[in-house]
Amino acid sequence: MTNRAEVVVDLEAIAHNVATLRKNSGTPLMAVVKADAYGHGLVPVALAAMNAGAQWLGVALLEEALTLREAGMSAPILSWLVPPGSDFQRAIQADIDLAVPSIGIFKEIQRAATAIGKSARIHIEVDTGMTRGGFLDEWDQFLELLSNGHKDVEIIGFFSHFARADEPGEIQNAQQLKRFFEMSDDLNRIGIEPNVHHLSNSAATIADASAHFDVVRTGIAMYGLSPDVGNMGNSQSLGLKPAMTLRAKIHLVKKVMAGIPVGYGATQKTKADTRIGVIAMGYADGIPRVAHNAGVFVEGRRAPIIGRVSMDQFVVDLGADSVSVAGDWVTVFGPGENGEYSADDWASASSTINYEIVTRIGPRVPRIYKLTTK
Repeated sequence: MTNRAEVVVDLEAIAHNVATLRKNSGTPLMAVVKADAYGHGLVPVALAAMNAGAQWLGVALLEEALTLREAGMSAPILSWLVPPGSDFQRAIQADIDLAVPSIGIFKEIQRAATAIGKSARIHIEVDTGMTRGGFLDEWDQFLELLSNGHKDVEIIGFFSHFARADEPGEIQNAQQLKRFFEMSDDLNRIGIEPNVHHLSNSAATIADASAHFDVVRTGIAMYGLSPDVGNMGNSQSLGLKPAMTLRAKIHLVKKVMAGIPVGYGATQKTKADTRIGVIAMGYADGIPRVAHNAGVFVEGRRAPIIGRVSMDQFVVDLGADSVSVAGDWVTVFGPGENGEYSADDWASASSTINYEIVTRIGPRVPRIYKLTTK
């Protein structure tokens, strides 16, 4: 069976990005591989990152961490979005580090550890200004609880998350860093000094050496994409290599006269006599329905979307002189080095961010892994 569309992941680009980020930060690196490695594939990307020198793996969900363990990963793995009622015993048995954002979660983890007779490895998560995960109103109460002992729980790490690190120079970054130090000092005063402090995401890893601490958490940059093109520059300027290329086949080519409406709602009409190509992907595969001013790369040039993206297909204007035929491959997005649309281009065309473009490519699209050949 041949593929109608496929994601091609360049594992050598992943390795390059990991090596670049490690060298530039001078800090041990946690490869963030949550959300199926931002759509690139959990296990293959984790292996590539570890082989390139990453020392930690970071995931959101416990099932992601367990999948990595089942694949033979022995490196430290942190899971930071593990809700009440999770299988904490299984996590502890698998030596998975668990984020603790509340007293309730702490007590559940402690009970699970006591039940199986094995200490749990935890990272205390604090809210320094993101106003999302981590201790805030319960902080003083939690400190009091810890000061009375924390049987069966080993406090490995202390961490928080920046809200605006992709805006270097923004005052909130300095405020969060100050609050991070203050809350860390609170722990120190009751005799608790975790070995691993971490705050930096990709943006802070690149732009804020003062926040690197003991390990940096790199997500989007590891995949070769900029945390914010407008504020921080594009992939090339940051020395990163985009790892994902999305390809699809032309399902159908037809001649169309000028002035003919295309797609649901007849939102666009052909401006001239032309050839159109039906691409065998749609919003069920992760192509944004709202995209405009994007398209595909074929015959060495860009062919723009015309009309609305449908569930399983979208239409591009190939041009009257096109020689493309059904079955030809087109590039939906790639690194952008040869004139093709990039994930950044698609993000701009969809009023979103490159994170969403790569992560949303669905499981109907197989992942193909390659090493770059020189």
